[in-house]
Amino acid sequence: MRAEPRSSRTARSLPFALVRACRPRQWLKNLLVFAAPAAAGALGQPSALAACAVAFVLFCLAAGGTYLLNDVRDVERDRAHERKRDRPVASGDLPVPVAVTVGVVLVAAVPPASLLFHEPGLTVLLTCYVVLTLAYTRFLKDVVVCDLVAVSACHVLRAVAGAVVVGVPLTTWFVIVVSLGALLVVVGKREAELRAANAANAAADAAPAGSRAPEPLAARETLRGYSVSYLTQTRTTVSAAMIVTYCVWALEPAEHTTFHAVSIVPFIMFVLRYNLLVDRGVGEEPEEVALRDRPLQAVLVALVTLVGLGIYL
Repeated sequence: MRAEPRSSRTARSLPFALVRACRPRQWLKNLLVFAAPAAAGALGQPSALAACAVAFVLFCLAAGGTYLLNDVRDVERDRAHERKRDRPVASGDLPVPVAVTVGVVLVAAVPPASLLFHEPGLTVLLTCYVVLTLAYTRFLKDVVVCDLVAVSACHVLRAVAGAVVVGVPLTTWFVIVVSLGALLVVVGKREAELRAANAANAAADAAPAGSRAPEPLAARETLRGYSVSYLTQTRTTVSAAMIVTYCVWALEPAEHTTFHAVSIVPFIMFVLRYNLLVDRGVGEEPEEVALRDRPLQAVLVALVTLVGLGIYL
């Protein structure tokens, strides 16, 4: 049987590698555009749902472009990383020129393209998102604390975009809870990364002489400025502040119902479960945690159901 030419196989796998490099699993973060309209009870309107869907797609495209450019910049570092070496750019499945071209086209075209939907506010937010993520890729990712704030701010921009495209007001409590939740996830990710790097490096140092030692984990530069204790304390502080803020919001007697009050229970369980997973070193990929941890999914469903009943009944 005649073997298939390598050039043919490469051409056919290139679109798959390109999509994989855009990290579709991380597009889960873009579901935040639905949060503010849902909290305001506006998602029952077809026009609101359509507007949020458009914002979701545009953020996915913009995020895909920034991921491509980020992977090009970190290609050598990723190749030395135990897990990231399998990314399409680092592994060679996606040529660097292709990644750069598609990445530049996406980040340059998405904000202006949003003007076609007559939402200048969304255009401004997408522009801010692209500029912030490019700044993060270029230098903020290596600046201690600034890297946490930059990634958290990207999450907040997504949530604000949902309110803008639908035209619902943003409450102070909503913005605070979303901001603290974003910071919790980012801090947990850094802590899990640092724990993994420390464990891998300790295993390499402890390997007997003459044996094949495990490769030290190539960690991101900014992790050298953190300690596990600092990130744990920060995560604990953020968790406490987020729980208190959510309780104040849910117990607001003028606007909320018993369902909102009861939703405090799964909310606290969600925060506690997530912190437990980070302590176990599982939070390095938050989207993987959300897709695989059944207890976390169960309390999230309970939380969404109770809040939804309070809003829509």
